[in-house]
Amino acid sequence: MKLSARDALAAIAKPDPKKTGVLIYGANAMRVALKRQQLIKGLIGAQGEEEMRLTRLQGGELRRDGAALNDAIKAVGFFPGPRVVLVEDANDNCADAILAGLNDWQAGDAQMVVIGGALKPTSKIRKAFEAHSNAWSIAIFDEPPTRAEVEAALAKVGMGEVDPEASAAITDLSKAIDPGDFNQFLEKLSLYCMSQAGPVTLRDVEVCAPQSTEAALDDVIGLVADSRTDEIAPVLHRVIAQGGTATGLCIAALRHFRLLHTAASDPAGASQGVAKLRPPVYGPRRDRIQRQVSAWRRDRLEQVISLLLDTDLQLRSAGQTAPQMAQVERCFIRISMMGKR
Repeated sequence: MKLSARDALAAIAKPDPKKTGVLIYGANAMRVALKRQQLIKGLIGAQGEEEMRLTRLQGGELRRDGAALNDAIKAVGFFPGPRVVLVEDANDNCADAILAGLNDWQAGDAQMVVIGGALKPTSKIRKAFEAHSNAWSIAIFDEPPTRAEVEAALAKVGMGEVDPEASAAITDLSKAIDPGDFNQFLEKLSLYCMSQAGPVTLRDVEVCAPQSTEAALDDVIGLVADSRTDEIAPVLHRVIAQGGTATGLCIAALRHFRLLHTAASDPAGASQGVAKLRPPVYGPRRDRIQRQVSAWRRDRLEQVISLLLDTDLQLRSAGQTAPQMAQVERCFIRISMMGKR
């Protein structure tokens, strides 16, 4: 049976132990893995694998040994409780073994959980699960989690009340970062807010949200964009001492000024442009970017991007002999002076 996205969410959250099997497939391996983990935990509990009630098989093994799946399904475990046979990396090369397992399954056998990649509609495995009356076929699309999934993830980590601003920020983050990083962020946020009274606030989210670049690198790029020329050299030298490279600094600056240019180019104005940035920015960093966008004209930002591209090309040139960090420092000082005009 083919499940819709809404039914799949409920089926994975509260799986039916009487099903013959479940097929989970999708192009994003991380999203598929998280759903697989949740499903198996719901079937056999947190201690199921330790109690040897989970058997793992690879699709390649079934191609060489077609009876391995049927043997694992029929085997009797030492510990009482439901059992699961997990088949990973399934494709049509091992379809015969999986189809035989579906046909031979009887009540009391281990439930099959089959994991595949981006299976086509013509896939034998996919067609078999979709046509089976006692099996589920679940497609995991490479899309941001829905509001219901975000709320379920918050409940899973034991999060209490969340104020509206924090909730909106968490939803934005779920769309901007990978699902694995988002789960780690929620666990970190849950631990951070464990002993505090009152709802989770936007400030709590800002503290726990993952940062895309190192703080020292952010500092020097921020000084350049704020036109604080006299303060650039000391912070730049600190970045160099921490192992920063000329090319890395140039790329970081290019990324930041392109972000400012994107916000400044929004037809609805700079404020709306900053609000639409992805990944989203919050709190003091958002205020700083808003101030920088207001301080720089769009044509001047285009000149800055052109200068950074030229510097990057010089750094990568095989014939250049000038010290690379000196070139970057000179470029940053020129940019900061441009902002004062």
